[in-house]
Amino acid sequence: MRDVVVLGVGQTMFGKLPNSTVDELGSQAAKKAIEDAGIDPRGIQIAYSARAVDAQVNAQSILKRIGITRIEMHNVENACASGSTAVHLLWKDIAYGIYDMGIVIGVETMTTSSLAGRLIPPSGKDDLNRLVGETMPSSFALIGRRLMETRGATREDLAYPSVKNHRNACMNPVAQYKKPFTVEEIINSKMVCDPLTLFQCCPFTDGSAAVVLCSEAVAKRHTTKLIKIASSVIMSGDYETADEEITRFSTVERLSNAAYEKAGIGPKDLDLIELHDAFSPEEICAYEALGICNPGDGISFMRSGATEIGGKIPVNPSGGLLSLGHPLGASGTRVVCEVTLHLRGEAGERQIRGAKVGMAEMVGGYIAGMTNPVAGGIQILKN
Repeated sequence: MRDVVVLGVGQTMFGKLPNSTVDELGSQAAKKAIEDAGIDPRGIQIAYSARAVDAQVNAQSILKRIGITRIEMHNVENACASGSTAVHLLWKDIAYGIYDMGIVIGVETMTTSSLAGRLIPPSGKDDLNRLVGETMPSSFALIGRRLMETRGATREDLAYPSVKNHRNACMNPVAQYKKPFTVEEIINSKMVCDPLTLFQCCPFTDGSAAVVLCSEAVAKRHTTKLIKIASSVIMSGDYETADEEITRFSTVERLSNAAYEKAGIGPKDLDLIELHDAFSPEEICAYEALGICNPGDGISFMRSGATEIGGKIPVNPSGGLLSLGHPLGASGTRVVCEVTLHLRGEAGERQIRGAKVGMAEMVGGYIAGMTNPVAGGIQILKN
């Protein structure tokens, strides 16, 4: 297998953009990624578009706007992991020598989608979770309650990821919300599902992110900053109606262990992580699932400041989903963009100094009868 390099990255603004279409947002991100790569768009040999909601031949409708036609194109849906999955598919094409260069575009317009204003997961009408009225906020509220019961977590602890990530987003020019909040402001915001308040839930967001991947030989013709994908893994959940312990994300454990093994590293080698933090308790549980702290130590690890910019292992320096926003199909691609910027030393005020290895994680999909999340992707990048 050949080494695969992230040659170009591009992102739009993230926010409520009801007047912008999927094609407009996607083509903006694609143009930025191609310009960042310094290539002629006619050199693109294959394209993947990731969109989780209302998708239909998006790769074709986006890329025709920038003069890319008559190549192999695919459209990918895998819940919140759609973008990660598309990156993985292109990574395989290049690693196995099928193509030398391609593009991935992740895009979503959540504010105008068929999911706008809905809290019930978009599962089938016969899905048991849907029939009993389970929503995403209620699922993570239960996890928050469980952390309080078994780990001694306080409401202040549950608010911490949102406080941290909103502070980080103030340094990210493309973030939806660039406003810091105190712990008290987070806790006292509108109650959604006790103990989760409004500011502990990610907002509905529109936006797009794109990456150009290529072989090392092609990359060397354009740059000396070779940001390589050391491993790429996509994984599905197992047959389980519920985890034995809802604060243990077993799918994420298996996913990260496979990614570490393929990259030939361990969690202690990471310099930063971008991960799925749709609800604040999720980030806390992810610390343990990704192995950056010991099982049972997530709360104390967080309280130590380890996940701050400048801490032991910064998590979501971009601002994460909680403040940057979560356009479902774009998020898995966006986290690859963010990690790439840090490894290049181009992340501005939020730059993780000396970053050499970073993880981009995105998971999602909740259905009855399987361990949740049911889909997940991880890319580990090195410079």
